[in-house]
Amino acid sequence: MSLKTRHWDRLGNGGLTFTELGFGTAPLGNLYRAISDEDARAVLDAAWEGGVRYYDTAPLYGLGLSETRLNPFLRGKPRNDYVLSTKVGRLIQHCAPEFRAGEGKWFEVPQRREHFDYSYDGVMRSVEHSFSRLGVDRIDILYVHDLCVFTHGSKAASDMRIEEFFGARGYDAMVSLRDQGVVRAIGGGINEWEVCQTLAERGDFDLFLLAGRYTLLEQTALDTFLPLCESRGIGIVTGGPYNSGILATGAKPGAFYNYDPAPAEILDRVNRIEAVCKDHGVAMVNAAFQFPLLHPAHVAVIPGGQGVSEMAGNLKAAQAEIPRDLWADLKAQGLMREDAPA
Repeated sequence: MSLKTRHWDRLGNGGLTFTELGFGTAPLGNLYRAISDEDARAVLDAAWEGGVRYYDTAPLYGLGLSETRLNPFLRGKPRNDYVLSTKVGRLIQHCAPEFRAGEGKWFEVPQRREHFDYSYDGVMRSVEHSFSRLGVDRIDILYVHDLCVFTHGSKAASDMRIEEFFGARGYDAMVSLRDQGVVRAIGGGINEWEVCQTLAERGDFDLFLLAGRYTLLEQTALDTFLPLCESRGIGIVTGGPYNSGILATGAKPGAFYNYDPAPAEILDRVNRIEAVCKDHGVAMVNAAFQFPLLHPAHVAVIPGGQGVSEMAGNLKAAQAEIPRDLWADLKAQGLMREDAPA
């Protein structure tokens, strides 16, 4: 069974065709544990053989390692056969070992540090560096990365970075790259839908990669953000569909939700969701993967996956049959919003 695809063409320029299952390549940057070049290539090969044709990366992931690992993999692939996105907002700079960024998060990566730069020059330099690391002739989507509270620590700091992005003309640089045809689309890779909405209200964006904010556990994006996207033809890619793992592992001891141990109320809610899934003979992880795709603005879901077994699980989730009655029962038990498309 091949992967389903979704075509997006907001700008009337032919658009992009996404596989509903995409590959988020943060794990290729040795996120939380180191993997070998051979293991990284094995996961990429398994994804391609399974039909995955959307690959998302960023300079941050492994401080450049994710992009450089994609380079030999993509080199032999016909360029029109896949969609590629990367991000701007950070410049990755060589540094002394004691200043290396991401200790405890990125393992066995180059001695580099990150420098936030949302200016016109910063965006242009970041894109040039990404082209060099990736070795490709075209990047399809450029996302501004992490303008959110989660990254910068407070709403005030997030707002300051948003002002920098518009005031120092990083946004203008992205629009110029799109107008020149250097990239096909622009957007944001963000952890909070509220920040995505702010960007959408201030600029002309095509796609948002929203991490963990429209899932079986969280649907407040339905209030205002997702209707705005529908009205403007903005596409949504969901990252983190399992909310850091708990929707894949279940509410077991030590399960993670939003990068931290899950609180009691989340554990209880997940147990109740899983019970409904079991009643319908559905693995909760499969339902969690497919839930965002029920919303018409969505074009792809990109769960993590550091090994071949995780990729096999993602492929299985993307191809699973989910009975409609499951969604109706989740709504009936108050575990899914009534206005969530199903």
